[in-house]
Amino acid sequence: MALSPTAAQRRVIDAADPATGRLKGTPAQLAALVKRGLAFRHPRPPHDHFLTPAGHRIREAADAPEAVTRSPEARAAPDTGGVFAARVGGEEAAPGDTGPARLREVRGAWQGLLELRRMTHPDGSTDRPCAWERSHLVRAAALALEAAGHRPAGPGGDDGYRVRATPQPEAVAVYEPDGAALRACAATLERAGWQAGEHTEPRTRVRYLLASPRKV
Repeated sequence: MALSPTAAQRRVIDAADPATGRLKGTPAQLAALVKRGLAFRHPRPPHDHFLTPAGHRIREAADAPEAVTRSPEARAAPDTGGVFAARVGGEEAAPGDTGPARLREVRGAWQGLLELRRMTHPDGSTDRPCAWERSHLVRAAALALEAAGHRPAGPGGDDGYRVRATPQPEAVAVYEPDGAALRACAATLERAGWQAGEHTEPRTRVRYLLASPRKV
């Protein structure tokens, strides 16, 4: 069972890379987080340290009280907190930069995620999601879509993708009003290591994708 971190260790956790969970700190701080089950040391050089799922939960726990009072649309969107966050679509205050700077940021985050896959999979593969993606399903799927050039929906609910959590433990729903664009989203997710199938909501007849990370 993971032990609660000290204030100094919490600062190290809070400063972890938002996309990969990579940690920076003194050897003593990192070793203490490993002992508490909140981080792990990668077995291959350069032996970087990363947050475990328990570490990620502690990092995000501070946002939980706010999440209770936010709207479903806002709860689905990750809190940027001044750092990079993939656009899930329909954010109430979507970042304004959609130019080259944003494109570089997205591509950098995607390359970082591929590197995390390589470092955390025993076989070094990058063709399927890693543990971080399985514990951050909405953000992971949104990053795959945005990095591939798909357009997220704006705050007014216009055309574009929207990634939302589902009651299923390892699945997200992807909405896109244009049928061709929805199928293109499915193709992108499948190339990124997800399984995606089209479904229809019984009451609204709205088409959507149900996507889950591929395990093998």
